[in-house]
Amino acid sequence: MMAGKDAAPIAVAVIGSGFIADYHVNGIRAAGGAEVAALVSRSAANAARRSAELGVPRWETDYRRVLADSAIHAVVVATPDDTHAAVAIDALAAGKAVLLQKPMALDAAECRAILAAGKASAAPLTVSFMHRYFPEVGWLKQVLAEGSLGPIHMVRMRNATPGADWNDWFYTADHVAGGVVMQLGVHGIDLIRHLFGPISEVSARMTTARPERRLKDGRLVRSRLEDNVLATYQLRGSAMATHEMSYTEVQGCDRFRLEVYGEKGTAWLRTERGAAALFTPAATGREEWVTPRLPSEPFGAAHHRHWLSIVRGESPRDDTPEAGLVSIEVAEAIYSASASGRRETLADASGEGRS
Repeated sequence: MMAGKDAAPIAVAVIGSGFIADYHVNGIRAAGGAEVAALVSRSAANAARRSAELGVPRWETDYRRVLADSAIHAVVVATPDDTHAAVAIDALAAGKAVLLQKPMALDAAECRAILAAGKASAAPLTVSFMHRYFPEVGWLKQVLAEGSLGPIHMVRMRNATPGADWNDWFYTADHVAGGVVMQLGVHGIDLIRHLFGPISEVSARMTTARPERRLKDGRLVRSRLEDNVLATYQLRGSAMATHEMSYTEVQGCDRFRLEVYGEKGTAWLRTERGAAALFTPAATGREEWVTPRLPSEPFGAAHHRHWLSIVRGESPRDDTPEAGLVSIEVAEAIYSASASGRRETLADASGEGRS
């Protein structure tokens, strides 16, 4: 699709005008070679306001209008979770390349339906796992490939924020399949799998520590969805991971916190030691933490540049659709393990990501 660096810019419609729309609009612009041609919101007033804020020239209230427009080449699906399957399947049937916001869908069955639609469409399907494209993640993936840390023994992942305060649908069971696991945890699940391979076993505990929340607009919402979770995973060989998820942390993490402990050394990402730090005396010859020099560019540029290269046909389709399904399967195992108090076994044999 539209291969060649001299091709006309890709026209993208962003379906959904919430908080995450800013990331996609700005990331697409920073990546270059594309334009955000339309923004879709169910409310006309909100669509007009947000399109003006983001500098998008066109707005719609019915996503089907952009799907019917041959001038639109690709769409970002950034709507509430319960609409992901319908919108993504319609977009793929219309021949639009799709970047689908996480969580991929409400459950594994919906994910499989989206995957089937993707296979039936000539247009590529991609799931938006933004953390894969952070420079420190690419650096760590290379460190792991080089074996500088030796065999990995333990991994600690933490995803934590104060919780979404900009819309009530995040806490409404009719619109989402879960709380912090689905809204934040799937990011950590994907990153663990992307870096360390399959998750074969899961155990978990969870609680709802804050059943009432005050939104930014003053509304009070009540929710029974989980907001604090501790999961443990069995990884490749004897390696284990702990995964902490919180929607009640006042300070919150800077996207995530990751600690890796291997036979020969330790690596930390997004901690008090900075974006990345490495302690591997055998590899560096230094009995101290080493901080790598990482590339710097606008937030979201690398992620959207990767996606747009797939849309143009310059890069092969990646594994994110299948990874999106597995992230939901792991999330469902977390819920099951917490409810039963037993360890859940997974048939996660797909291994590391290809991107």
